[in-house]
Amino acid sequence: MVAGEASGDLLAGLLLDGLCRRWPGLHSFGIGGPQMASHGFEAWWPHERLAVRGYVEVLRHYRGIVAIRRQLRQRLQQQRPDVFIGVDAPDFNLDLEADLKTQGIKTVHFVCPSIWAWRANRVERIRRSADHVLCIFPFEPALLAAHGIPATYVGHPLANVIPQEPDRAGARRALGLADTDTVVAILPGSRASEVQYLALRFFQAAARMQAERPAIKFVVPAIPALKGAIEAAAHSAGLTQGLQVVVGQSHTVLAACDVTLIASGTATLEAALFKRPMVIAYNMNSLSWQIMRRKRLQPWVGLPNILCRDFVVPELLQDAATPQALAAAVLGWLDAPQKITAVQQRFTALHAELQRDTATLATDAIQNVLES
Repeated sequence: MVAGEASGDLLAGLLLDGLCRRWPGLHSFGIGGPQMASHGFEAWWPHERLAVRGYVEVLRHYRGIVAIRRQLRQRLQQQRPDVFIGVDAPDFNLDLEADLKTQGIKTVHFVCPSIWAWRANRVERIRRSADHVLCIFPFEPALLAAHGIPATYVGHPLANVIPQEPDRAGARRALGLADTDTVVAILPGSRASEVQYLALRFFQAAARMQAERPAIKFVVPAIPALKGAIEAAAHSAGLTQGLQVVVGQSHTVLAACDVTLIASGTATLEAALFKRPMVIAYNMNSLSWQIMRRKRLQPWVGLPNILCRDFVVPELLQDAATPQALAAAVLGWLDAPQKITAVQQRFTALHAELQRDTATLATDAIQNVLES
C-alpha cells in the first residue's frame, strides 16, 4: 500500500481495519503513516515524504520522489505482493500501478482521481494502471464504467467514523472550552507547502476577527511536524491570546467549533460531516495556480460544494483569499444562525448519502480482484 499524506493515511487505516478482519494474517507494507501503523502496517518510508501539492512544489522534490518510487517498485517486484493498493496520491501511484500491473501484480486504486473536477485526461492512465477502482462518491462508478474501468462505490469511510450528531459539548470539555465560547477552528492544511502559503493569512484573518470580537477562541489542530511552523505564523500575525494549538485531534476540534476557516482538501469534507459551516480557502505558488485553474472542469473547488452541486459555503481562492475577506466571511457565518441551520441540513443529507459499510464493500471488491 502507498498513502501519500495524512488524509490518505486515515483512509488507508480504515481500509486496513476491514482487510485485517477478513484476513487476520495479513502482512501490509509500503508507504504510510501512524493510522496504518496501528493496524500492523510496515512503513518503508513515512507518508510525509510524498506530501507535496502544486506543480512548482513537486518539481522541487521531484528527484527525491522519483527515487523513492524507483526503489519501491524494485522491492515490490522482488516481494510480489498479492495485491498493491494505491491510496489516493494519483501522480505517484498510477504510474507505479501501471508498472506493477505489467509484471502481473494485481492493482487496486482507492479513491477515484477527480477526473470529474479537473484533469479528465487521467482516464486513460487509470485504465492502464488499475485492475479496479474503489470509489468514495456515488456518481463515480458509472463515469468510470463509460471508459471501461471496473469500479465499486464503497461509500466514504469517514461517514462511518464521524457520528451523525457530533458530541459538541464533549469535544469542548476535552479542549478546555466552555459551552458558551465562540470557537473558530483554523485548519491551514496538512502539508508543509499549504502551511507556507496559508497559515500566515489565516492567522492575520484571525487577528482581525479578534480585534473586532475579543472573546473569540481559536483552535488549531496540527500534525507534529508542522506545529512549530504554525505557531510561528500565528506569532508573526500577532495572534497570541485566545489561541490553542493542539497536536492532532482534528475531529475533536471540528466537533467543538462554531465555524472553521479551512484549506481546500479532504478536511473540508470532514468539516461537512461534522455539520460545521466553513470558509474554504486556498493559495499556492502563482504558476501552479495558473496551470491548475486552466484544467478545472467545475465552478467549485471545495468537496462540500462539489458534492452539493452548489456554493453552500464560501470559497476564497488565491488572490481572493485576503485576511480581510477571510475574516469577513467567517464572521458572516457567526451573524447568520438561519444560514447555519440550512447548511447543517444539507450536510446531514450528504452524510447519509455517503454512509456505507465501506470496509466490507472494499474488502469484497479486493477479494474479487484477487480471485479474478
